[in-house]
Amino acid sequence: MTEKTMSASMTVAQKERAAKKAEKLRQKRVAADEKAERKRSAKAGFANVNNPRRSLTLTILSAIFAVYCLFPFAYLLINSTKTQADFSSTFGLGPGHSFAFFDNVAKVFTYNDGIFTRWLLNTLLYVVVGAGGATLLAIMGGYALAKFRFPGRKAVFAIIIGSISVPGIALAVPQFLLFAKLGLTNTPWAMLIPSLISPFGLYLMWIFSEQSVPTELLEAARVDGASEWHTFWKISLPLLSPGIVTTALFTIVATWNNYFLPMIMIKDSDWYPLTIGLNQWKSQAATAGGIPIQNLVITGSLITIIPLVIAFLYLQRYWQSGLAAGAVKE
Repeated sequence: MTEKTMSASMTVAQKERAAKKAEKLRQKRVAADEKAERKRSAKAGFANVNNPRRSLTLTILSAIFAVYCLFPFAYLLINSTKTQADFSSTFGLGPGHSFAFFDNVAKVFTYNDGIFTRWLLNTLLYVVVGAGGATLLAIMGGYALAKFRFPGRKAVFAIIIGSISVPGIALAVPQFLLFAKLGLTNTPWAMLIPSLISPFGLYLMWIFSEQSVPTELLEAARVDGASEWHTFWKISLPLLSPGIVTTALFTIVATWNNYFLPMIMIKDSDWYPLTIGLNQWKSQAATAGGIPIQNLVITGSLITIIPLVIAFLYLQRYWQSGLAAGAVKE
């Protein structure tokens, strides 16, 4: 090996050692920077969303709130497994002497000629037609108010805001008097027609349409010759899906849990929703010669909330994104 070759080999080896040394120094600097950033983030707390500050007080408060929310559900689960005798003789949060959950479910659907099934179907009718129609009207109305300019638009906005501020219970008596004059009380229409109106849903879809549907996209579709109806169904509606799910959840829950309106509108038990029907079962023991069936009331209540729990869990990601729409300024 010549002197020139040996010198070249040493130069390459020195370059490799220098490169390895430089890489080690770079890794040390990166590690030091990351450590410093973690310290700054820990001090900043909530200023850094990737490294929020841990708080024992907030953890305890969150745990208390979780227990408060889950306690009724746990009560239903435990007591739906008891017989009527165990329900009245054992501790509310303790197990009964026998496991009667499946017997209770069977009795719920067969008691009083299976009236619970009729109440369940009535509730589904009110939700599908009432809440579904309210969601559709809110979508179309909110989109029109957000993307079209017409005389009286500000007046419509004021009416919607005013409607949201009026509690529904304040309108129940005027609605009853109106429907009584029309001869619609004690019929499904007394539940369906008021359920079609959702001022909050309309306002929500208005704001969501304003934020989520770019006006430039609509103008491009119109230039290409698309009709307004085609633009709405093919372009705008997919963009509105998170807001649609959020509005649908609000209207479904409001219709499913509606108690006061059917209580004053409907007297025929064949048209009761689940809320009124279960309350009738609960009050049965207070009547002369009535038989207490609290075990069926508890089991029926558990069956009643299961569809809502499934809907929230399945649509949770759409619901959260719908609530957060417009929170970030672009």
